[in-house]
Amino acid sequence: MFNRVSVRTASEPLSTAMAFAAVVGVSLAVMTGPAVAQARANAQADQDRSARERIFTRNLPPSGRYVAESGQTFLLDRSGTRILMRFERSSEIWVLRPTPAPRGDMIYRNDAGDQVLRVTPDGAMTLFTSSAPQGAPVSNGGPGPALSAPTLTPVQLWNYIVRQSGRASAALGRLVQVDVDIQPGSEAVAADALTTAVDAVIRMARSSNLREEASQVRRIVITDTGRPGVGFGAGTLRIVINAEAGLAGRPSSARIVRVVAARD
Repeated sequence: MFNRVSVRTASEPLSTAMAFAAVVGVSLAVMTGPAVAQARANAQADQDRSARERIFTRNLPPSGRYVAESGQTFLLDRSGTRILMRFERSSEIWVLRPTPAPRGDMIYRNDAGDQVLRVTPDGAMTLFTSSAPQGAPVSNGGPGPALSAPTLTPVQLWNYIVRQSGRASAALGRLVQVDVDIQPGSEAVAADALTTAVDAVIRMARSSNLREEASQVRRIVITDTGRPGVGFGAGTLRIVINAEAGLAGRPSSARIVRVVAARD
């Protein structure tokens, strides 16, 4: 079964109550043999990657809370096949990818290529952010919960789309249309991708350097049909997710910002 959900905000001023219209269409979709084989190959690759990562993070807890000397606190989850990270007071979950470094260290980057963490073989960790570009030592703050995208039903996803459209509209001072076109089973990744996209737009709208680029976004499209990635053109921010890859199947806010700002 294939669900198409489109949400559009009505042309009312933001100072008044917003009206929303939704169109839901249903058609049939079948996963083909090659698609199943590809999904299995991706799962095996994830397992192999996880085994390599654990060699370099064997002295870290499966999921923990960490505090950097810069004052930033974050959760790091190594319990699954991907290393996940979420900063305190942020909803975005980052998927970190390992790169070997000198002296046996491992550097973890986001999908935009930014260095986020550096971990030594004995588990010592350094955090790199825009506020601490040279790196800040990190200490273990105790155990933390595992990180995952929320589980949503199609109806819950519809309501979620309405809320996210409202957030984007409020940030840009005008109405932003959101269209989600997915098949059942993609709801969690689609919702997370939408949140990440809206967070990116809001962050750009608050930046004096990126506000003009953010103002060009008039429509956000989330779909699971096509090659996974993110593109922007003619006012439409289009994100193609890979639900089989979980959180790794959608772009980070950093990647979205770079695409909208035409810095890639």
